[in-house]
Amino acid sequence: MQHQRLSRELAKISNSPPVGISVSSKDDKLNVLEAQIVGPDNTPYKNGIFKLEILIPEKYPFIPPSIKFTTKVYHPNIDDNGRICLDLIKMPPKGNWRPTIGLEGLLIAIRMLLETPNPEDPLMAEIAEEYRNMNSEFVKKAQSYTQKYAS
Repeated sequence: MQHQRLSRELAKISNSPPVGISVSSKDDKLNVLEAQIVGPDNTPYKNGIFKLEILIPEKYPFIPPSIKFTTKVYHPNIDDNGRICLDLIKMPPKGNWRPTIGLEGLLIAIRMLLETPNPEDPLMAEIAEEYRNMNSEFVKKAQSYTQKYAS
């Protein structure tokens, strides 16, 4: 079931990709995927190409995939190891993962997180503080990281 579902999801994404998002299997394995998210316009991440690694668990879609950025990102909800603080990739009761969300929904949510950080639920408290109180400084650093690591 997992193999069929993943094949369908990947086919849908490749035939009708969401804006700024692409996904492919790594080494022709369906349990390890690579995704790319283009930094949204009107953000410090604009024109950056951010790479992510997606590990699909055996019990997918009943358990969410593990997703992390392999590109360094200066963001309050993404840590130095690329881990992402997003409730959709956590199981209830702490998270909101549901089997109906799927890969496309997760990647769209991650791209939206780049567009609209959530400083109220940070992984990086100092960056969240900077985002809230010294936004122009945050924007400069995020743009610098984007140019250095995501181009």
